[in-house]
Amino acid sequence: MICKDFGIRKTAIVGMGALGLLYGNHIVKQCGQDAVTYVMDKERLKKYQNETFFINGEPVHLNMSEAKDMKPVDLLIVAVKDTGLRAALDIMKNCVNEQTVIISVLNGISSEEIIGERYGMERIVYTVAQGMDAMKFGNTLNYTQMGELHIGLPENRNREKLERLMDYFDNIHMPYVEEKDILYRLWSKFMLNVGVNQTCMVYETTYAGALAKGEANRTMIAAMREVIALANAEGIALSEKDINQYVDIIKTLNPEGTPSMGQDRINKRPSEVEMFAGTILELAGKHGIYVPANEFLYERVREIESIYI
Repeated sequence: MICKDFGIRKTAIVGMGALGLLYGNHIVKQCGQDAVTYVMDKERLKKYQNETFFINGEPVHLNMSEAKDMKPVDLLIVAVKDTGLRAALDIMKNCVNEQTVIISVLNGISSEEIIGERYGMERIVYTVAQGMDAMKFGNTLNYTQMGELHIGLPENRNREKLERLMDYFDNIHMPYVEEKDILYRLWSKFMLNVGVNQTCMVYETTYAGALAKGEANRTMIAAMREVIALANAEGIALSEKDINQYVDIIKTLNPEGTPSMGQDRINKRPSEVEMFAGTILELAGKHGIYVPANEFLYERVREIESIYI
C-alpha cells in the first residue's frame, strides 16, 4: 500500500451508489480496506453488511458501520442522491470534527452550501465529479471511465484543507484538477446534467441516443442553453463554448451507458428532477427568463415517475 500520512488516513463515505463505490474502491486499492468506512443507518446496514459488491466484475468487500458507532474521520465524502441529502446530514454527524475535510460529489449547485450550513463552510472543499460513466444496478457497478474530481474554493477561503486534500489525492493517484474558479465549474457540470440526465430519462435513451441527430439531441441542447442564460443572470460566465466542451466529454463515455436519471427510470426510483429542472424553473421565475425546454422536461419526468412511484 502506498498510502502515507498526509493528514488524511481515515475516510468515511455516506452513500453506496455509483460514485460512492467508485471512489471508495479506489481508496481501498491504494490504502487498504481499513482506510474507508461506509456510514449508514441501522436499516441499511442490516441490508448491506453481508452483501458482496462487484465492480467491473471483481468482488469487493467493504467496511460498513452504523452511524451511531462512528468517530471523527479525516475525509468525509458525501455521495448520496439529492433526495437523500437531508437524511445524510444526520447520518454523518459523528464523523465530523474540526479537522475533517468534507467533499460532496452530488450533482447540482447547492449541496456544499447545504452541508456547510450544518457543519461549517470552513470544512468544505467544493468538488465537481465529471467524466465518469459509472452505472450501478443492484450490487454491481460497471464503468469504463473513472473521470476526475475538480476541486477548489470560492473567493479567498482558508486553503489548508484544500492543500491537505490535494496532497492526499496526489499520494493515492486520485484523478483531480484544481479549479481557480470552482463556481464556474460547478455551473458548467450543472449545465451538462440538466441537459443529458433529464434527456436520457425522458427519451429512455443512452449517451449515444442523446448525441444522435433528432428530438432528444435538440431537447438536450435547448435545456443546456437555458442554463447558460440563467448562469449569466447569476454572474457566472457560461457560454456556447461550454456546451461544445461538455458534448465532447459525453462522446468519451460508454455510448451504451446512461446517466443517473436514466438509471432511475430503469430501476423505478425517484429522480433528481427537482435539483435539475426544478432549480431551473425557480431561477427562471427569479430572473424572468423563459425556459420551455426545462418546463417540458420537468413535466415529462413527473409523468414518468407517477407511473411507478
